[in-house]
Amino acid sequence: MTKTDLPDDPSSNEMAETRTEWAEDRTLLANERTFAGWMRTGMACIGLALGMKAVFKDAAYPLLAKGVAEIFIVAAIAIFWSALVKSHRAQRRLSDHDVEAQPHQGMTVLAALLTVAAVVTGITLWLL
Repeated sequence: MTKTDLPDDPSSNEMAETRTEWAEDRTLLANERTFAGWMRTGMACIGLALGMKAVFKDAAYPLLAKGVAEIFIVAAIAIFWSALVKSHRAQRRLSDHDVEAQPHQGMTVLAALLTVAAVVTGITLWLL
C-alpha cells in the first residue's frame, strides 16, 4: 500500500493532497534525471579533453593543446560539483511520498569518483 492511497470515496481535499504529493514525487525524480544529465555533460567535457589531446598532439604548440584540454577537465569538475549542490538544494525542499529518492550521500560519492577520474585524466593528458 502506498502512502498516497485514497479511500473509496475521497473528498476533494484528499484528492488535491494526493495530487500534490505525486507532483512532489515527480519533481524528485526529475531532479535525479537532471543530476544524471549534468554528470553526462561533465563526462562529455572529459571526452572533449581527450579528443583535443588526440587531435592536436602533433601541433606546433603542444602546450596550447594541453592547456585547452585542461580547461575542459576543470569545466567537468565544476559541472560535477555544481550539479551536486543544486541537486541537494532541491532534495532538501521536497519530501518523498510514493517514491524513494536517491540518498544525497550516493550522489556525493558519484561526484567525488568522477572528480578523481577527471583529475587523473588531466594529469595523464599533461604528462603525455
